[in-house]
Amino acid sequence: MSTSKTNPELPESGAADMLIPLIRAAATIGFVIAPCSLGFVIIAVSEQLIRSIMVGDDPEMLVSDLQNQFPNAPIEPSESCDAGLVAKVVDLIERPDQALDLPLDIRGTDFRMRVWDAEQIGVPNAARAMPHACAVNCLPRG
Repeated sequence: MSTSKTNPELPESGAADMLIPLIRAAATIGFVIAPCSLGFVIIAVSEQLIRSIMVGDDPEMLVSDLQNQFPNAPIEPSESCDAGLVAKVVDLIERPDQALDLPLDIRGTDFRMRVWDAEQIGVPNAARAMPHACAVNCLPRG
């Protein structure tokens, strides 16, 4: 019979919360390349969320750029990417004035997430928050 002890200092969900970033970091990134009016678009997806969208003239260069963007993640062509999602992304490129609800995997530091959230809801001067925060940093640069 085996028993396990839990750490009384961690809440019950603490262990699972700590594992989720590790699992997400190790997730394979699938990609699809589709033609568009600007050349080609590469759509990178992980866990059914869009991790990256890039446009360029050369599909091989787009794959190289994607590998540079995610150097520690396994990247492979996606056989099961949702065709509807690809069509939505291409349509957004063709008609950028339309509003779309795409399943985006937005990652960033807590500060960046707060700035992006503030920008999205229309907080005045939110776009200036990031450079201002860097400017008032009194730590020596080295």
